[in-house]
Amino acid sequence: MTKVLGLITARGGSKGIPKKNIEHVGGKPLIAWTIEAALKSNVFDRVVVSTDNNEIAGVAQKWGAEVPFIRPGRLSKDDSPHVDVLIHAINWLQEKEDYLPEFLMLLQPTSPLRTSEDIDKSFELAVDRKADCVISVQEALSHPYSVMQVAEDQKLSEFLMSSEDDASYQRRQVRPKFYSLNGAIFIFKVDVLLRNKNTYPELTFTYVMPKERSLDVDTSWDLHIANLILNHLYVK
Repeated sequence: MTKVLGLITARGGSKGIPKKNIEHVGGKPLIAWTIEAALKSNVFDRVVVSTDNNEIAGVAQKWGAEVPFIRPGRLSKDDSPHVDVLIHAINWLQEKEDYLPEFLMLLQPTSPLRTSEDIDKSFELAVDRKADCVISVQEALSHPYSVMQVAEDQKLSEFLMSSEDDASYQRRQVRPKFYSLNGAIFIFKVDVLLRNKNTYPELTFTYVMPKERSLDVDTSWDLHIANLILNHLYVK
């Protein structure tokens, strides 16, 4: 059986919302939505939370995740590379518990609308394509053709210049599609990750998610929107 580690990264520090990952949305801590989706999926043999905060660790364990270690402070700063956090978890589990998965799926707790079905289908894609990496995306909310620049004197200018006779520039229906990361799912082949220390290896594929499941909670407003949606969908 293929070993797949579900790793939820949740540091305590947050400039925007302190301890954001355990703020209540839809009647439960934000991180709980990701833990529940992970445990409900058919992918993982372990679901582990990597955190530097004891309070977050306690909440994560209450909702069914493992917290076998507390992440070092040097890996929990605003500018700490995420790849180092992943490699730390892999190395710790291998050295302390003789556990080395074939795949690691990073699930950030700031994506509470991601479902267990998204987890299952994205992993199926990774296996079918023999991928080194699969990353979830959504269709870009703002098309590059619509993005503008504003000068200091508030004069408007186009960000991407185009020919005036390019009909596709104005017609939304025939514009090429662009996609952006939504932060919900990152799947890595562990041996490739350890070898390259790169979160975008050559054989990287995308799992496209709809915008209604792609909310990434970063601000207080995002948290408010998540609460409204989750209360509407799940809380009776």
